[in-house]
Amino acid sequence: MRTGSRAGSTAHLLELCGGYYFSYVLTGIAVKYFTGGIREPRLSDMAYLFNNTIGGNCLALAVVIALGWLGLKGSRSIRVLGLQVPAETRYIIPSGICTAIIIPGTTLLYTLPISVMVAMVIMRASVIVISRAVDAVQAYQGLLKKRVLPEENWAVAFALLALGTNLMLVPLVDALEARGVPVSHALGIKPGALHGGFDFVHSPLAMSVLIAYIAAYAVRLYLMNYFKNTRTPGVTLDNRAFFAIEQVAATATIVLMGVLLYFGAHWFGWQAPQVQTFHDAVHHLDPAAIASGIPYGLVAFFSVFLFMFQGRTATFAGVVNRLTSLLAGTTATLLLAAFFKQKPPSAQDWASLVFILIAVGFLTRAEQRRAADDGAAPPAPALTPGLVAIR
Repeated sequence: MRTGSRAGSTAHLLELCGGYYFSYVLTGIAVKYFTGGIREPRLSDMAYLFNNTIGGNCLALAVVIALGWLGLKGSRSIRVLGLQVPAETRYIIPSGICTAIIIPGTTLLYTLPISVMVAMVIMRASVIVISRAVDAVQAYQGLLKKRVLPEENWAVAFALLALGTNLMLVPLVDALEARGVPVSHALGIKPGALHGGFDFVHSPLAMSVLIAYIAAYAVRLYLMNYFKNTRTPGVTLDNRAFFAIEQVAATATIVLMGVLLYFGAHWFGWQAPQVQTFHDAVHHLDPAAIASGIPYGLVAFFSVFLFMFQGRTATFAGVVNRLTSLLAGTTATLLLAAFFKQKPPSAQDWASLVFILIAVGFLTRAEQRRAADDGAAPPAPALTPGLVAIR
């Protein structure tokens, strides 16, 4: 994605993080506005997903077509159905199919018998773990020429601590409450909050969706970094073309999935509540909810460009991506509390923020080392707080 800064520079990284941060904040507010009872009538998660996805995908498609991003200049061409296409299309399209699984899978998990707290930790932490695993695999394959710095590994550890703060505090609260120490109210955690939190392992549907989500992300992140790490000399790392082709494939897959879901009750006798909710949403489009897909569409752009950021490992990019989204989530919660009287950030949210800032410190050091190794001038210490400098 073109910005005013040199591609691959720290300034360019900050610009992408800033865009991701602000679009994610707007997305977080929109989700709560439409599904949290602020606006009446309240939309179900599935109805909001349907409308929001329409808006986000239409925006992304309009941008990539209008700006001509579909013209990928690959390393070589292959013939498919009589057409000459870049060889990279063979794995960019599968990446788009994985994206089509990830988008509805995120919301669908919240409608299934799985603790929201547990689901959020698993989904976010899996991206960080997968990113580190992708680096290990591609280094073994000889594709990754850069090494993962110790600071990046420390950033992974503290990012996972930030994600797991809620889960870690619940057993502590239970233990203290059992000993007569009243801390649950102060921390905003109900005793026994995790009771039954992992019962979803006995639900075939919940486990199937969760496994599909993690597997899709694993394949997608591998393919993104394969594309990034296999550019031959003289071939530009064209992230915009990757995103454009991936978006077209994702949209086509989502449409096919939507048709299948809509007619599933008639064709296959599907009677799940989610199927009926989706069917109702198709017949009751919400223009405002569709418009809320605009920031969500922007999130898609910035997320991909961060995951594929030039000159960085998958570990670095994955942690930056997740930490920025966590900070954006906290900001959205603060704004919702200030303007819509929603629940403010909890004690564990602030504890999580401490781990986030520590992780950011390690990322800042890793970025400085990278700049020094590349013979560039040391970057300005502007990666705090959280690679989301507001300009």
